[in-house]
Parts: sequence; structure tokens; C-alpha cells
Amino acid sequence: MLWYKVWIETRWRFWIGLVVLACSMAATVLTYPRVLELLQRMPELDLGGALGRRAQEGIALAREYRGYVWSHAFAQEMSHLGTLFAVLLGAGGLISPRGGALFTLSLPISRSRLLAVRAGTGLAQWLALALVPVVLLPVFSPAVHESYGIGAALVHGLCLFTAGAAFFSLTVLLSTVFADVWRPLLFALVIAVALSIP
Repeated sequence: MLWYKVWIETRWRFWIGLVVLACSMAATVLTYPRVLELLQRMPELDLGGALGRRAQEGIALAREYRGYVWSHAFAQEMSHLGTLFAVLLGAGGLISPRGGALFTLSLPISRSRLLAVRAGTGLAQWLALALVPVVLLPVFSPAVHESYGIGAALVHGLCLFTAGAAFFSLTVLLSTVFADVWRPLLFALVIAVALSIP
């Protein structure tokens, strides 16, 4: 019953995250031919400085399918969107939009079990969010006449899960400290943004 109650409270965050991440992965794969066409038309650029080197590395990676998928999907979109949805799944605590906190606290269970069920359900949802869109990568790759191994996709998905689980755990911890929904969400996102700045 308790697992189901937590699922009901977080199901829309999960479904929206799954659709957004799956569409992001599909768009990444399906736009590869256009990116490759644009890169072939582009003249060689001689960019100086650290920013120029990073741009040239990105261009060199995008010329190969595996490099393009890694640099565009895993290093950017999936990691950024994934972190956002991991934080959204971790936010909330006992507060529910319909005021169910008093009902939840009146149940004959300990608060530590309540927190464990909430964290377990959220981590299971986050695992699905990290792996399902990544499994779509080998499925969509033949549409652009490329291939991507399921093993490599799952390894990237597990790395994404591990990184997102850290932010999920941070948000769950902060949501037990603060009584509102917004402060844990904002603190975790500020930390994620600060860590992403090179």
C-alpha cells in the first residue's frame, strides 16, 4: 500500500520525465544525418584559445556516430535533463498537493520505513528513466543507417543512473530537512549547475 501511495504521488513526474527523455534521445539519433551534412559543408576553422579547442573537439567527435551520440546525448542533454528529473523525483517529502501528510504520518509505520519506501520507489523510477531512453538508442539507430550496441548503451545508462542517484539522494535529504518543496529543489539544482561549470 505504501509503495502504491508513493507511486501515485510521483507518477506524473515519472511519466513526463520518461516522455521527455525518450523524445530527446529519439531526436538526437534522428537528427544525426542533418548534423553530418552540415559538418561536411562547413569549412575548416582555425579557432584559438581554450574555447576554440573545445569547439574543434566537439566537431571532431560529431563526425563519428558514437562520438556524436556521446557528446550530444550523454554529455549534454541526457545528463542535464536526467539530473533535472532525478531532482524532481526526490523533491516533495511528506508534503502532498492534497494535504495527505497527516494521513501518512498517522499510518502504523515508522518514519524511517516511510522514508525508505519513498527513496526506494524514487530510485526505481529514476532507474527506469535512466535506462528506458538509452535502450531506445540501438532501436532508433538503424533508421539513420548506423548501429549502437545495447551493451554500450546500458553502460552509459548505468553511469547516468549513478550520477542522477547522487542528486536524487541529495534532494531527498534536503526534503527531510526543509518543510517546503521549493528549497530542496532549488538547492539541488543550484548545486548541479555549479558542478557543471568547468
